[in-house]
Amino acid sequence: MPRTPRPNTIARITLLCLGVIVMLASPLVGAIPGPGGIFVFAAGLILVLRNSLLARRLFVRAKHRWPKLGHVAEHALQRRSFKRRRARDRKSAR
Repeated sequence: MPRTPRPNTIARITLLCLGVIVMLASPLVGAIPGPGGIFVFAAGLILVLRNSLLARRLFVRAKHRWPKLGHVAEHALQRRSFKRRRARDRKSAR
């Protein structure tokens, strides 16, 4: 079975650090009128989840513990797994 190529380790670490910095900066952006802090936090979360296996595991654990919040987070992030589950649920409901 062929392996899919993994991105450069330095690039992954850089994107992970950038995601953490963006998430930490979201309260500063949130002080500006409007919902900007939410979108900035979501962008940082996406970067972290894409580049950290530990973060993904913790995210899944949190979704299992608090399913309503996990549903909202997945809907906001438009994750592929969420789209697949939603399509499967709609198909089985028919």
